[in-house]
Amino acid sequence: MKKYILLLCCIVFAISCSKDELYEIPKDDNGNIIWTGVSRTETAGISSLDNSFTVTATFATAKSGDVMKVELLQLQTPPGGGSTMQLLPLEGTQQDVSVGSDLKATVSYTRNVANLNNVGDYVVVVFNGERDYAKQRVEMINVMTVSKPMVADTEIEVARTDEAAYFNIHVDPKEGEFSGSVTVERKNGTDGTWVTVPGSPFSGVNQPYLPSISGSDFIVENDTMFYKFTAKQGSYSETIERTVIVREPYFYLKKSAKLLLGTSSAGINLLNNSPVPFNASTAMVAIDGSLMLKGGSAWIDAGNKIEFVPTTIGMYALNNSNDAIATFNSGTPVTSIDPIQGEGVFIFKATTGEAPEDVYYGMIMVKDVSPNVSVSFEYRIGNMYAHLQVIM
Repeated sequence: MKKYILLLCCIVFAISCSKDELYEIPKDDNGNIIWTGVSRTETAGISSLDNSFTVTATFATAKSGDVMKVELLQLQTPPGGGSTMQLLPLEGTQQDVSVGSDLKATVSYTRNVANLNNVGDYVVVVFNGERDYAKQRVEMINVMTVSKPMVADTEIEVARTDEAAYFNIHVDPKEGEFSGSVTVERKNGTDGTWVTVPGSPFSGVNQPYLPSISGSDFIVENDTMFYKFTAKQGSYSETIERTVIVREPYFYLKKSAKLLLGTSSAGINLLNNSPVPFNASTAMVAIDGSLMLKGGSAWIDAGNKIEFVPTTIGMYALNNSNDAIATFNSGTPVTSIDPIQGEGVFIFKATTGEAPEDVYYGMIMVKDVSPNVSVSFEYRIGNMYAHLQVIM
């Protein structure tokens, strides 16, 4: 029995090594091996405002003059029926294109021929030739992007104030510059009436378009605003909807700081949260000789001022800037505070100039005190949209 097994193994080995099973390696006239790459495709794609798209294939093994059979595949119900959609040839999309001397072939289709009607619809463009093959998926995408309400480059939650924030709208067709317009509408509450936002419609090459939104746009009874943004170009349009909920005024940013007595970190610039020496010109809060929190000496000498009023952990957690400012104004401000006083929470008012935006309200909550060494605290700052262009 062992003999038969050995003989069978030898036969299998001989067959597997036979010359007939080897494939000839392609070589040029000089006998050098021809290394071939992989075909590739490129397309700008198509957006909801475009009428057509183009795909260019660069072939690896095709020859100049080769004819490529091109067609589109799309998810369809098989002719025989069934519940599972399949990628099948789309009727009326077959065409022939020739490969150029640069080994490229280009094909274009209108959205109607390609049956692209809605964002998310797609086709697969297939090139088939005698010597090569390529394919490219083309999906219709949104032409418009709409940001959340922003102040400069910062996204915010809209507060009930008179200050304005802005949506940033970009419209980017694939076939060229946007030549249409964008209409913006809003309604306050589900039972409200749709009205056109001031400045709408927006158009022109200078983007983003900047429709404004303010807390004063909201009526007292409703805290929800519904928006519709409609971009239109020619016979095509796209609409994006947004919902914005207004909140009570609040301090926009929350930071942490640690002041180390007698070091280059004995002060803090509250605007950019950077540690500085106690006598630096930017030391808005500092410790010097003790752990009492106060304005840095050079900063105060420059005409600036910071004052404090004690408050509670509950007010800090609530983060309502209107309430905090009212509490400050009804209290007795002091220019220095003991970090272990009361609940260790204080409202501050820092003044750096005469303009309204030069007054910064905020709150400090002490987190840790090491006697004669350091004070760690968390703070909120920024009660005006204008502050967001200064504080970081």
